[in-house]
Amino acid sequence: MEYNFNEIEAKWQKKWADNQTFKAENNSDKPKFYVLDMFPYPSGAGLHVGHPLGYIASDIFARYKRHKGFNVLHPQGYDSFGLPAEQYAIQTGQHPAITTETNINTYRKQLDKIGFSFDWSREIRTSTPEYYKHTQWIFTELFNAWYNKTTDKAEKIETLIALFEADGTQTVNAACDEDVVNFTAQEWNAFSTKEKEQVLAKYRLTYLSETEVNWCPALGTVLANDEIINGLSERGGHPVVRKKMMQWSMRISAYAQRLLDGLNTIDWPQPLKDAQTNWIGRSQGASVHFKIEGSDEKIEVFTTRPDTIFGVTFMTLAPEHELVSQIVTHEQKEAVEAYIEATAKRSERERMADVKTISGVFTGAYAVHPFTGENIPIWLGDYVLASYGTGAVMAVPCGDQRDYDFAKHFNIPIKNIFEGVDISEKACEDKTAKIANSDFLSGLNVKKATKLAIYELEKAGFGQGKINYRLRDAVFSRQRYWGEPFPVYYVDGMPQMIAKEHLPVVLPEVEKYLPTEDGQPPLGNAEVWAWSSTENKVVSNELIDNEAVFPLELNTMPGWAGSSWYFNRYMDANNENEFASKEALDYWKEVDLYLGGSEHATGHLLYARFWQKFLYDLNYVPVDEFAKKLINQGMITGTSAFVHYAIIHFTSPSTGNIAIDTKRPIMVFYSKNTDLEKYVQDNFIKDSDLEYTIEDFKRHVDVVYVNSSDELNIKEFESDSKYSDLFSGVLEFSYLLENDKYITTREVEKMSKSKFNVVNPDAICEQYGADSLRLFEMFLGPLEQSKPWNTAGISGSHSFLKKLWRLYANANDFKAVEGAPTKDELKVLHKTIKKVEEDIENFSFNTSVSTFMIAVNELSSLKCNKKEILEPLLVLISPYAPHITEELWERLGNTNSIAFAPFPTFDASHLVENSKEYPISFNGKMRFKLELPLDLSKEEIEKTVMAHEKTQAQLQGRTPKKVIVVPGKIINIVG
Repeated sequence: MEYNFNEIEAKWQKKWADNQTFKAENNSDKPKFYVLDMFPYPSGAGLHVGHPLGYIASDIFARYKRHKGFNVLHPQGYDSFGLPAEQYAIQTGQHPAITTETNINTYRKQLDKIGFSFDWSREIRTSTPEYYKHTQWIFTELFNAWYNKTTDKAEKIETLIALFEADGTQTVNAACDEDVVNFTAQEWNAFSTKEKEQVLAKYRLTYLSETEVNWCPALGTVLANDEIINGLSERGGHPVVRKKMMQWSMRISAYAQRLLDGLNTIDWPQPLKDAQTNWIGRSQGASVHFKIEGSDEKIEVFTTRPDTIFGVTFMTLAPEHELVSQIVTHEQKEAVEAYIEATAKRSERERMADVKTISGVFTGAYAVHPFTGENIPIWLGDYVLASYGTGAVMAVPCGDQRDYDFAKHFNIPIKNIFEGVDISEKACEDKTAKIANSDFLSGLNVKKATKLAIYELEKAGFGQGKINYRLRDAVFSRQRYWGEPFPVYYVDGMPQMIAKEHLPVVLPEVEKYLPTEDGQPPLGNAEVWAWSSTENKVVSNELIDNEAVFPLELNTMPGWAGSSWYFNRYMDANNENEFASKEALDYWKEVDLYLGGSEHATGHLLYARFWQKFLYDLNYVPVDEFAKKLINQGMITGTSAFVHYAIIHFTSPSTGNIAIDTKRPIMVFYSKNTDLEKYVQDNFIKDSDLEYTIEDFKRHVDVVYVNSSDELNIKEFESDSKYSDLFSGVLEFSYLLENDKYITTREVEKMSKSKFNVVNPDAICEQYGADSLRLFEMFLGPLEQSKPWNTAGISGSHSFLKKLWRLYANANDFKAVEGAPTKDELKVLHKTIKKVEEDIENFSFNTSVSTFMIAVNELSSLKCNKKEILEPLLVLISPYAPHITEELWERLGNTNSIAFAPFPTFDASHLVENSKEYPISFNGKMRFKLELPLDLSKEEIEKTVMAHEKTQAQLQGRTPKKVIVVPGKIINIVG
């Protein structure tokens, strides 16, 4: 009976869908287990074989947990707002919703073909109003909350108002803006409504402020740091500049310490924890105030080494520092403005990473050293970032490498850290401490010195001890169309939230998806985008009177808005009134296993932890960390193919009649081993004095045109329009073949559409089956490691499945029978149970596949056909290859799905050896083997061996001199 995988897989995928086999219940007597993948953005390119790696691993674990008796929630959905759909809309005029729907349908078909056990009844899409009305509600909750440092949690804004009404700011200890002012209860109560709103804005967890952002003019939007590569937008490669804009921000900085502390409570990869720890960047030191000479302004710096203050010889400000325009002198203004403009073209990441380039400009202004009273020159330097610390540093060239390099480059004085008096003597008990330029102090108790320096600063009123965090508040506005609309309208310039019962505020229709002519975001093109506070609905802009009808916010939320809480929505995805019910949240609590890429460490994963802690503070969720365990799956890389070609340019000869158009070059596709110089000489130059130059190139070629032997299908390659630019403007082109074939070169790279090395999983499923794909991806190597894809290797997984099929089926029927298994059969089964269970628990899926292959080989050799062996073997393999095992399970007479069959129980007794196969040697040479019970005594072993017919044949009537018996090891007959 043939293994028809296409038919079998289609049959079971339909059955699972029709019966909702994997639908999870919110109430069950079973223990719960929540397995989650980072949901995909549905791009037009669809899935390639690298994408399912994590999905297959999570699916194996989800299926395993069902076998173990758990109520498993394994949902899937789509992160469906995003810039790519919007860019496509700009280019084609097609609404992003249409593109997104088309892409989602493609993804769904591809995912279903691979046989995932997703609970599709809980599917979510972040771009649907049914979903984003809850995102909008969470935003309003953040707006109506503040962070109370005394209780160390977020609270409703009403509690802050109550404190203001009772005691003013006297008892308030809040995470807030730096420029808040103190006031009494009487002053608060006398404020106008607008004045009160302006005060509260400085405390809210989401707020409007003028913020330095990454602005991409070509895309017409703000970009996050992780959307920029080498100063260009990740999408499209457009220039990005730094620019100040009025933006919504999230006060994630209030949670900095809790985000750090929470890392100790979750089982996440250490490199990812380290990335978040470094991103949050906790440091302890002092805030020091330097007065600006001739001004009432002060520059605040944060330093972890206040004990080095006597080594300060200049100050460096970030080019974006707010005081620059106020302190720059007339003589330096032109140079400073030019420097600021140049710096704006470099991203923060670029500036942080560049340790070689030294650039700066003198402002013409001076600061006053708080202890010595000396004037210190104030410079601008792009190695200082406005978003880190205070955007200013006290430069100590003898204590910091970058300060030292900067000082040497601009010829700024460098002096000994202890060229002062008081602090040096008090802080340094070791009077013999040696000090070297560009190095920290040797022999100094830094901790004690810092403490004493802070004491002196506080006593003199020049500063105070402080804990600082690198983590900045997150910009939450995007100048895009395809994103969540803010539930915000403006009264007298102040933002007002739309009440929960009137949400969602639905994204309006617009004619153009580009910013407006006057630079407003795309929603500025909407004609029906105003809020009626009497009708509580969106109305025409023509009705705006700023009395009952008001303008709505034109920005939209960033891509991370919907992904910061989606894991909670899956718990109760069809709840129309709440983001999830208390009952559902209390039952599922958190994600037990989360799989996704490490590239989200300081983006999605940090923001999601922040939102979860906020929702926890307000008692909306039962836990403050959303995922107990996280695994970062590695990448499946592609094997790219390249064609190598040379463009040969000729110049006219001084003599002779050469039949070559020297105005048009010649192209030659060649193998890497070709001697191009010789080729040109032999074929074009001959005996002439024609001169030439060779330009050498290589280019990605679509792997679909290259076979497993790296041979290029020249005809298909030339007919592909994406390579048409190669042949334009050349006189002729030719191929230097090897045995009549053009051989490409190969390189392992990230699998990407732009590299034309993408392998479509649909084609693999069609040719080999989804079960073969699943097994092969797991067999490639450890889950966390990157590994290259090689389609040729999948035939091994497919051959294994055919062998598995033959173990159960002969030509006409199925061979499983009732009957007691042999000891050897039980040993194979229980050895496999033990190994597979250990592997799954340790996420070592690649070694499980090897174990299956060994087990099937051994059982085939034993000609095993016992149901007691073959049924549990199917359950073991089922998480990895669910279609074939469902089919065989049914053909063995089972009526229920194998998905819920109990996982086989390991019995160690079947691996205990009761006998030993002894090598029987004569004078040290092994002549035959004999299996004997392990519980025989030495005398019984010798008696049994001597009585054996093969022993008698060897001795031929002789009496041996002695018989050496080592129980459990050897038997040697001497003489």
